[in-house]
Amino acid sequence: MRYGSVETRTKAITTRRHAAEWAAYAACAWALAFAALSVYWAAGGTAGAETIGEAITKPVLARDPGWVALLWATGALKTLGGLFALALVQPWGRGIPRWMRLSGAWGAGALMLLYGGASMIQFGLMAAGALSVPASVGATAVRWHLLLWEPWWMLGGVLFMATAWLAGRRGA
Repeated sequence: MRYGSVETRTKAITTRRHAAEWAAYAACAWALAFAALSVYWAAGGTAGAETIGEAITKPVLARDPGWVALLWATGALKTLGGLFALALVQPWGRGIPRWMRLSGAWGAGALMLLYGGASMIQFGLMAAGALSVPASVGATAVRWHLLLWEPWWMLGGVLFMATAWLAGRRGA
């Protein structure tokens, strides 16, 4: 088999397709796991609520209707985000123009990565004592943001951008 043969090209296309599908399913799983937590809190669950900060924890625990509605809405949006990632690699996604799917995934991924990165710096400065910790956040939440929430946002950003890059490389 020589370089550039039909078999070599076919294998490369198949490899790119599988990589794009893996990234899309990983991005979808990330989004659905994130959505499940929002739905859990919206439905009345309280475990882990203290990890986000007191400004959010108190209204969630008090079952404030505005916060509950916001949690349901974010759960729905995160679920749609997971489906959007799959739309890049599934035949049913072709109903959305390719440039919109790719631009949306690149944009969402970049925003998540920037948000997580900027917040990581901010919470890192709080943990180091260079910035004061607002009472609405609390020291416990600072550690959770550094160890879980901001890396989670950054992971989502990387997964969505990887999906966009791999799906874009695999061709129309």
